[in-house]
Amino acid sequence: MSRPVRPFALASALVALTAPAFAAELAVVSGPVGRDNEVLRMNLDKFEEQTGHTVEIVEMPSSTTDQFAQYRLWLSAGNSDIDVYRTDVVWAPQLASHFVDLSAAAEGEVEKHFDSIIQSQTVDGKLVAMPMFSDAPALYYRTDLMEKYGFEPPKTWAEMAEQAKAIQDGERETGASDFHGFVFQGAAYEGLTCDALEWVMSHGGGQIVEPDGTISIDNPEAAEALDTAAGWIGTISPEGVLAYKEEESRGVWQTGNAAFMRNWPYAWALGQGEDSAVKDKFAIAPLPSGGAGSAATLGGWNLAVSKYSDEQEAAIELVMFLAGEEAQKTRAIELTRLPTIEALYDDPEVAEAQPSIPQWKEIFLNTVPRPSAPTQGAYNEVSNEFWDAVHATLSGERPAAASLKRLSARLERIKGSGW
Repeated sequence: MSRPVRPFALASALVALTAPAFAAELAVVSGPVGRDNEVLRMNLDKFEEQTGHTVEIVEMPSSTTDQFAQYRLWLSAGNSDIDVYRTDVVWAPQLASHFVDLSAAAEGEVEKHFDSIIQSQTVDGKLVAMPMFSDAPALYYRTDLMEKYGFEPPKTWAEMAEQAKAIQDGERETGASDFHGFVFQGAAYEGLTCDALEWVMSHGGGQIVEPDGTISIDNPEAAEALDTAAGWIGTISPEGVLAYKEEESRGVWQTGNAAFMRNWPYAWALGQGEDSAVKDKFAIAPLPSGGAGSAATLGGWNLAVSKYSDEQEAAIELVMFLAGEEAQKTRAIELTRLPTIEALYDDPEVAEAQPSIPQWKEIFLNTVPRPSAPTQGAYNEVSNEFWDAVHATLSGERPAAASLKRLSARLERIKGSGW
């Protein structure tokens, strides 16, 4: 990609005291889901008005796997075209060496954010990214259909599957031939790592790799979790779910063709849109348990400044603005994006616009991190091996026990190479 040469205007000493010496031209890279980039543009317009800087959005595919691959290419090449990166919560250890330390700029601000998120973006004592919003998935369910069939929100995966099958069969008998019981993210990408970690954890099968570096995934509880999920394919979930990411799941749900959906908070605001077939017909609940409690994968996105940016000062200014209370409040109201600033959960305007936000806080406070901390720079390879193993079981290629034995051996080899 190319960008025009940035102007460097000379300013008088008097002007320098009251205004920036020049207006920077910045580029922020962002992979959107739903209306993410639309609302990002709203916030950027405010930033431009306040500072005189201009900001271009470089749009990426929505797949986090594709985003990470492109980021790594740009950063490894020392590309100066991108000033600010929107980063997944698990990328900090892998990309830290390419990002500016924001500790000094964030002094007095970090205390406003949930400490667990700040710590997740701190590598070797350096704050490499500021929180933009957090994420925690939930079980979306159709309130009208639960009432119609006499069900309460399921507490276990077995209950969910039973209810999903009953509702699916009932709706199909009324002529809704495309109706399904449950949709989720079943494609072979990072989203499947999130979904499957929840199944495994909720069955007592551990975190794939434990905080102390122990590879724990090859166990009967994890195998039971994956075999259970494989049983959903073609019964309560469409065969096509094996290619679904977030937006494909939401598409089926929002057109009124599913009883249950696993998804992130952004789907709430879109589901309540005027063009939604499920407007005012759904609610959320914690993800079901497999016997060891509910587990929700910690998600969320952050903002990092590239060490290769020619406009680091202005880029840091942009990051602090987008991570600040005004921008986070806009995202919460417009997108149901979970704030990382705790005070916003008690903001009356947020509560009025998005009354589900307090429910998300409860779910967020019980989230489970992906094993990026113990695996460090090898996390992406570890995750790739995990989602491939899970996908092989979901697609019927091999049973879970065989998939997990094979996976464990592969992870041991990765560990042996050093992570």
